[in-house]
Amino acid sequence: MKILFDQGVPRPLRRYLTGHLVNTTAERGWSTLENGVLLDRAEEDGYQLLITTDQSLRHQQNFAGRKIAILVLLSTAWPLIQLRVEEIQAVVNEMPPGDYKEISF
Repeated sequence: MKILFDQGVPRPLRRYLTGHLVNTTAERGWSTLENGVLLDRAEEDGYQLLITTDQSLRHQQNFAGRKIAILVLLSTAWPLIQLRVEEIQAVVNEMPPGDYKEISF
């Protein structure tokens, strides 16, 4: 699966998503894109999953018709996220296109 990490997602998480291609918005030069434009660009570039910590995304965007799945981590704290990497791996591996999930810590 082709995965895009938004700003705020701890980069060490990518080590635990083996078997997936993971890029960051910074690596792509997309750090300044607004959410709607970012989602459009990610879909156009073939990303299947956006992992973000932006809790307001659900209220700002209409996900109807989106192909990209969105996983929101409700924390940016790597020590908390690290404790739940197995759960995150399972969610990532099971998310169908266009799905939306949140994981709280």
